[in-house]
Amino acid sequence: MRPADRPGRLRPSRLPLRWKIAALAAGTACLVAATVGVLVHLWTADDIRSRAEGDAFNGVYAAMDVYRRTGTLTDGARLDPPDLPLALRNPADGARHTAWDGRVDGNTGPTAWAAQRTGGPGSPVLAFEVNTNPQRYGLRRLDRAMAVSSLVALAAAVPVAVLAAGLTVRRLRRVSETAGRISAGDLDARTGPDAGGDEVAEIAATVDLMADSLGRRLRAERQFTADVAHELRTPVGGLLATADLLPAGETEDLLRARVRDLRGLVEDLLEISRLDAGAEQPVSHLVPLGAVVAEAVARTGLDTEVSPGPDDADAGSRVETDPRRLERIVANLVVNAHRHGAGPVRVSVSGRTVVVQDHGPGFPAELLRDGPRRFHTGAAERGGGHGLGLTIALGQARLLGADLSLANAPDGGARATLRLP
Repeated sequence: MRPADRPGRLRPSRLPLRWKIAALAAGTACLVAATVGVLVHLWTADDIRSRAEGDAFNGVYAAMDVYRRTGTLTDGARLDPPDLPLALRNPADGARHTAWDGRVDGNTGPTAWAAQRTGGPGSPVLAFEVNTNPQRYGLRRLDRAMAVSSLVALAAAVPVAVLAAGLTVRRLRRVSETAGRISAGDLDARTGPDAGGDEVAEIAATVDLMADSLGRRLRAERQFTADVAHELRTPVGGLLATADLLPAGETEDLLRARVRDLRGLVEDLLEISRLDAGAEQPVSHLVPLGAVVAEAVARTGLDTEVSPGPDDADAGSRVETDPRRLERIVANLVVNAHRHGAGPVRVSVSGRTVVVQDHGPGFPAELLRDGPRRFHTGAAERGGGHGLGLTIALGQARLLGADLSLANAPDGGARATLRLP
């Protein structure tokens, strides 16, 4: 079964990680720029107001001194001006007071005022006015400069964030690709040393350690399987020879059948161990696909319909493959269809594709999801066997570079499709 066909496979996010990091960096930069801009604006506006009130307070002090000595008014000083804020129109005798008028009229305002009575109760009020409109204009220019500089900084920060995120994403992708290769069966895949010295490097090192541990365990299991199968060949051969010496009868037939089953199991285990160890190499020949498939089906001795494609007799239908391994794959699929499915079982050949379909209950959902498991045959009512046929077929197909996919047909039954390269 192809891993891409298995449900539940993780799919990558629609928005790549580098753009998420870049968006986060841009959002953070905007937030920082807005916060700094607001704080600078508020601090500058408060400073302008404080300075203006101080200038107004000092101005009324100097104007009052001149007025009392000379009776004249200095620039900016007025007596009982009509636009004087209400809070300053009746100041306490001899005391100077300030007020802030936030109104803006053309080029005038906001304004800081300071006022003091020139004498006793009822005497005129001397007021001094400081217009902060020029400073406010400067504040607006400062706001624009802050906005432009923030946009420039943002335009420079986003590409840098994308570049930095891309470097991290490439390192993560390398770890992901290594994990995918290990999952696909490449136990020698490693991420290799990562000089980052950060969490990504720790993940890469952890994946490599996991691969080392997994490889050791699988190699030990494969070696154990190979050793057991190899050691069993001799006693099983002796049992078969001994069975030949028994007198003919029901007991002899039953014992011979069981010994043959045991020998078949040992041969299957040896074949699986060789496939796992990578000790098998295909021997390719140019062969007619239809004829090889028909021969493989005939050797099973099972009632199976074979329907070669219309072009199989032509030279164009010949394929370059290992005919012995191809026969092994087809035979295992046909036997599995008869053992676990129901008739009629049909084998069809079209181009470089071989399809084996039965009309039974179909493949179990867990087999389609996780692939075939060794020594796992599903429910008892699905038939006997050791659960190694599909495993061997998949291993031989990978060795030939072919694609063997398992599915359930829309009209019922299990369907195995072999596509030769």
